[in-house]
Amino acid sequence: MTQPVEMSSLADLVWARGFTDPAWVRRHNAAGRETVPSRRVWRGRDRPRELPAAERDSGIDSLRLTTQDGRAIPLPEVFAAAQTDAFLVLHRGTVVHEAYLHGYEAHVPHFNASAAKSYIGLLAAVLAHEGLLDRTARVTTYAPELAGTAFGEAEVGHLLHMGTQMSYAGRPYDKALEAQRYAAILAPRLRPYGYTGPATIREHLATARATAAPGTGFRYENGNVEALAEVLRRVTGTTTSALLSELLWSRIGAEEDAYYILDSEGAEAACGGFSATARDVARLGEMIRCGGAAGGRQVVPESVAAAITTPVPDYTRRVRFPAAPATTPATLSYHDLWWIPNDPHGSFMASGIHGQRLFVSPGLDLVIVHFGSQVMSPAVPQVPLIEAFLLVGAHLNGARTHG
Repeated sequence: MTQPVEMSSLADLVWARGFTDPAWVRRHNAAGRETVPSRRVWRGRDRPRELPAAERDSGIDSLRLTTQDGRAIPLPEVFAAAQTDAFLVLHRGTVVHEAYLHGYEAHVPHFNASAAKSYIGLLAAVLAHEGLLDRTARVTTYAPELAGTAFGEAEVGHLLHMGTQMSYAGRPYDKALEAQRYAAILAPRLRPYGYTGPATIREHLATARATAAPGTGFRYENGNVEALAEVLRRVTGTTTSALLSELLWSRIGAEEDAYYILDSEGAEAACGGFSATARDVARLGEMIRCGGAAGGRQVVPESVAAAITTPVPDYTRRVRFPAAPATTPATLSYHDLWWIPNDPHGSFMASGIHGQRLFVSPGLDLVIVHFGSQVMSPAVPQVPLIEAFLLVGAHLNGARTHG
């Protein structure tokens, strides 16, 4: 007799509709505020800060990246595989390469995805420097309603280093599934038939229960950043959008307003719902590279900019990207929601799904912004973007030395 096939509940299916098509991903990346509520991050009243352009060709398009199996791939082919939408390179403050592909336009804000986590980390570091935020305080000190959750019982510093272990609504933790469930909170059309889960970020966080003591392991999870963003709102009495505008966006000489998408209660999707142009993200990175200064004024304290890569807790000293196979060597570190490649140049990076990157390398005098629409699938090899960025940096410094 044939045994009945056990079917998963429709509410437990992974929602991947459209994300298997780069064109669909690209539309999603450029049109967030057309599909869900959003709130602008004001650029302020100041004139945009100039980004001077190099007078000669950088030679970047002629570079070849040597793969682990010894193949030399032209850099344009590397970025074609990454489904690159925008690629902007600043070297010592000068734009040496700027390209927009697949119809993406320079003035259109692009989804930054989880790269936005790092911007929240920078806001938290500034507030801690000003004495308004205590990294060692329990999260419930600022957000009492998170008591009993995995995030409420942690310290603020644990949130900044993805140091909580949790399950949601009693389910065994699955990174990919929980990421899709989070997306369904913000975009109801992504919910499967029969969905009865949380409808807001607040409701989602309330279902998280600790499965281990905080600070004992690294788990890259959106809830840490959403809980941290709520803490920052309580500390400052303002929205995430207004806070980012006040402390950063209105002070870096941005050309365009940025924006966050919102849940149905008006809370920003702080962990990844942020969109901005490549040129403005490059301005943010250049400010950090220059010790927190931009346009002749100190935007963030120099000590805050210098401390992005240190001190790294033991449990984040050797980690890997969340989508990387478990067999991948853990060569990265993580601090204050920034990824650290541990290269010889003191580089650090904001990183998001589909190829969103802000790469800052003080030792190479380099800032790179990469926006992409690569499909995330086990069938699609991930592109070695860090290696490509380091190749570009080495070339520029060699060209400047010998050119």
